[in-house]
Amino acid sequence: MEEQQRTQPLNFEKNGKHSQSSQPVYTDSSLSNFNQASDDLDLRQLLVIVRRRIVVISGVAISIAVGIGFWTFSQEPKYEGTFRLLVEPVTKENKLEGLTQITGVNPNLQQSGLDYSTQIQVLLSPELMAPIIRQLSQQYPDIDYSAMIEATTIERFEKTNILDISYQDTEKEKIEFVLQQLAKDYLKYSLQERQINLRKGIDFVDSQLPELQLRVNSLQKQLQQFRQQYNFIDPEVKAQQLSEQVDNVQLQRLETQKELAETRSLYASFQAQSGAALADNPAFYAATNSQERSDTAQALKEAPVYQKLVGQLRDIESQIGADSTRFQDDSPNMVSLRNKRENLFPVLRAEAQRILGNKLVELSTKISGLEVRLAEISTAENTLNNSVEQLPTLARQYTDLQRELKVATESLNRFLEKREFLQIENAQNEIPWQVIAAPKLEKEPISPNIKRNLILGAIAGVMTGMAAALLAERLDNVFHTPEDLKDLTKLPLLGIIPFNKGLKQLAPLAQAKVEKKAEGYKLVLPSMSSTQNESYFPFVESFRSLHTNINFLGSDTPINSLVVTSAQKGDGKSTVSVQLAQAAAAMGQKVLLVDADMRLPQVHARLGLPNEQGLSNIISTNLPIYEAIQRSPLGDNLFVLTSGQIPPDPIKLLSSKKMQNIMAQLRTEFDLVIYDTPPILGLADSSIVATHTAGIVLVVRMAKTDRAVVRQALDGLRLSRANVLGLVVNGVRKHSGNAYNYYYYKARTPSVNS
Repeated sequence: MEEQQRTQPLNFEKNGKHSQSSQPVYTDSSLSNFNQASDDLDLRQLLVIVRRRIVVISGVAISIAVGIGFWTFSQEPKYEGTFRLLVEPVTKENKLEGLTQITGVNPNLQQSGLDYSTQIQVLLSPELMAPIIRQLSQQYPDIDYSAMIEATTIERFEKTNILDISYQDTEKEKIEFVLQQLAKDYLKYSLQERQINLRKGIDFVDSQLPELQLRVNSLQKQLQQFRQQYNFIDPEVKAQQLSEQVDNVQLQRLETQKELAETRSLYASFQAQSGAALADNPAFYAATNSQERSDTAQALKEAPVYQKLVGQLRDIESQIGADSTRFQDDSPNMVSLRNKRENLFPVLRAEAQRILGNKLVELSTKISGLEVRLAEISTAENTLNNSVEQLPTLARQYTDLQRELKVATESLNRFLEKREFLQIENAQNEIPWQVIAAPKLEKEPISPNIKRNLILGAIAGVMTGMAAALLAERLDNVFHTPEDLKDLTKLPLLGIIPFNKGLKQLAPLAQAKVEKKAEGYKLVLPSMSSTQNESYFPFVESFRSLHTNINFLGSDTPINSLVVTSAQKGDGKSTVSVQLAQAAAAMGQKVLLVDADMRLPQVHARLGLPNEQGLSNIISTNLPIYEAIQRSPLGDNLFVLTSGQIPPDPIKLLSSKKMQNIMAQLRTEFDLVIYDTPPILGLADSSIVATHTAGIVLVVRMAKTDRAVVRQALDGLRLSRANVLGLVVNGVRKHSGNAYNYYYYKARTPSVNS
C-alpha cells in the first residue's frame, strides 16, 4: 500500500470507493479562461450593476442635476432680436446678361447669383463692421469687434434670397439699437456696392462701344462693295433671277435655232425653184394655189405687180376660151388674143424673176441675222452658266458677311441698351436690398432655456451616474454575483449559500432530524416561528444541494474525502465545512469532520467541543485515533476530529507519512471525511492535504473575496496538481435561484413538522 502511495500519490483505491483520477481536474485551460475573461458587460450584467450601484448612480445624478439647475437659475437672461433682408430681387434680372457672348468680353462680369457664404463673411468683416461699431460705441462703449461678432449671427433663410440677422444680449434696449444700426448700415453698404457695380458696368460698356462701332461699319462697307461688284442683293433672289434668265436664254436659243433651220430650208427651196421652174412651165406661176409651189406661189402672190400681170393673163385666157366657141382658131380675133398672151409671158417671167431674186436676198440676210443672234444667245448662256456655278460661293460669302454684320449690330445694340439701362439705374439711386422684416425682439429669453437645461441635466446626471457606477465596478475587485464568479473562473458552482445575518444557525440545526418517508428523505426541524422558518429553510436547503452536487461529481466512484478551504481568511470555509458535514450526516452518511487548520482552528469553537487533543496529537504522539474523535452534538452520524494542540510547524505534520496513513484509515472508517484546512493564499496546508483526497471545494464570499486573491489561489492549486471539485459561493443576497427553490419547497411542504 505504501509503495502504491509513493508511486501514485493522487490515486487512493485502498477501500475501493474512490479514484481521484475520475474527478474533474482544474486544468491550465480553465485558468487561462479565467485570466483572459472578458470585461464586456451584457444587458443582464448592466442591470445587476445598476441595482447594486443605485446609490452611486442616484447620488451622482442628483448632484449633477442640482448643479446644472443652480447654474441655470443663476444665469442672467439673454434675449435675441432679428430682422430680415431681401438681398436679391424675387424676379432676377441679370444686368449684364448677354455681354459675355461677345468676343473679347471678360466672362467674370456675368452675374450668376449671389454667393451667400462670401457675402455673410463680408458683412461680418472688420472693414465693414468698423464704422458700425464706432456708431454703436457712442452709446454703448463696451461694444467691440469681438463682442459684436460673438453676439451677431447672419444666416441664409432656407434657400431663399433672404438673410436672417440676429443679435443677442441681456439688455433689450441695446438689442433694438444695434439691430436698427445694422439694418441702416447694411442698406447703405448695399447701395454703395450697387453704384460701384453699375459704374463698372457702364465703364466697361463704354470701352467696348468704339470697337463694336468700327466692326459694324467695316462689315457694312464690305457688304456694299460685294453687292456692287456682283449685283448681289439676296442669295435666293439672285438664284431665282439666274434660273429665270437661263430658262429664257435656252428658250430663245431653241426658237432661234428653229427659225434658222426653217429660213435655211426656205432659202434652199426658193433657190431650187427659181428660174428653171418658170422657164419650163410658165403656167405654174399662174397656179398660185398649187401645193407643189406653195412657197414660191406665196411669194408671187404677195407681189402686186405680178398679181396684176397674172390677172391680165387670166383675162386673156378667159376671152380666148369664150371666143373659141364662136371663132375658129385661125381667126384674127383668136390670133390677136394668142399674141397678147404670148407677149405677156416674158413680162410675167421677168417680174417673177425679179420677185424671187429679192426673196432670196431677203432670206440670206435673215439667215445671217439668225446666225449672229444664235451666237449671242450661246455667249449669254455660257455667261449665265458660269454665274450659276459661282452662285454657292458668292452666296456663302454674302451670308457670312450678313451674319457677321448681324451679330456685330446686335452686340452694338445690346451694349447701347445696357448702357442706357445702367445709366438710368445709376441715376435712380434705388436701394437694392430691402428690410422685409423690421427688427423684432423676442419676448421670451433664449438663454437660459430652463426646461431644456433641466432635462439635459437629468440626462447628463443619469449618464454620468452610470459612468461612475461602471467606473466603481471596474475599480471594485470583488465578486458580487455567483454568475460573475462562474464566468470568470469557468468552474462549476457546487453550492450557493444565502446570507443569514445575526442568525444562530447551529441551535435549531442541532435538533434537526431526517425522516424517511414514502416520497423520500425529509428534514424535520423543531418548532419555530414563521420568520425563523422562512430564514432557515433556504439556508438548510443550500447545504443539502451542496452535498447532492458533490455526490453527483462522484457518480462513478463516490467521493469519500474532500478538502474545504478558501482563498483568504474570513470567507466562511469553517462554517461551510460544519454545515456540509451536518447536512451529509442528516442524509444518513457516517461523516467525520477533521479540523486540519493547525494555525487558527475554528471547528471546535463552532461546535462547542473541547480541543485538548486532536489531529496534531495523533500525528506527533502515539494517541489512538478513536480516542481523539468526538461525537458531534448536532447528530448521531456526525463525528469530529479537532485540530488539537497548535504545533510549531504544521506543514511538517501534514506532509508526514503518518498523516497519509491516518487519512487512509479514516477513509475506511467513514462514508465521508471533510477536512477544514487553512486558506490557500500563502500557505501550502490545503494543497498537501488535498493531494490525498478527491479534491478541493473552494469557498468564495460574495462582496468580500478579492478577484486577484482567487486568481492567485487557483494558480497555486494548478502548480500543486490538486483537483478543484468546484466552488461554493457564500453570503449571497437575494439570489433568484434560492428564492425559486424555497418557493418550490414551501409549496410542497405545508408544515415543517408534518
